[in-house]
Amino acid sequence: MEKKDLFIGVLLGLITSAIGSFLYITFFISSDFVEGFNSLQRQGSLNKIITLGALLNIVIVLLLFKKNKDQMAKGVILSLFILTIYTIFL
Repeated sequence: MEKKDLFIGVLLGLITSAIGSFLYITFFISSDFVEGFNSLQRQGSLNKIITLGALLNIVIVLLLFKKNKDQMAKGVILSLFILTIYTIFL
């Protein structure tokens, strides 16, 4: 059960980061999502947007720790490490 919870936490962290990035591009970029995404990718700023999107994971980790879902919280933190490595090489 522990490995399953860890995997669920990683997926939850990656999905939450994607949702956060989507929300940032949708609300703070003056064009639609696809055009804004492509524009940020051309500018080389996509890694910064992914990092901003990952801020939502702080809330998820705190909620999971509060509900004693430690393995899922560790999975979310692991997803942050994965995103960090991804944004370094992006």
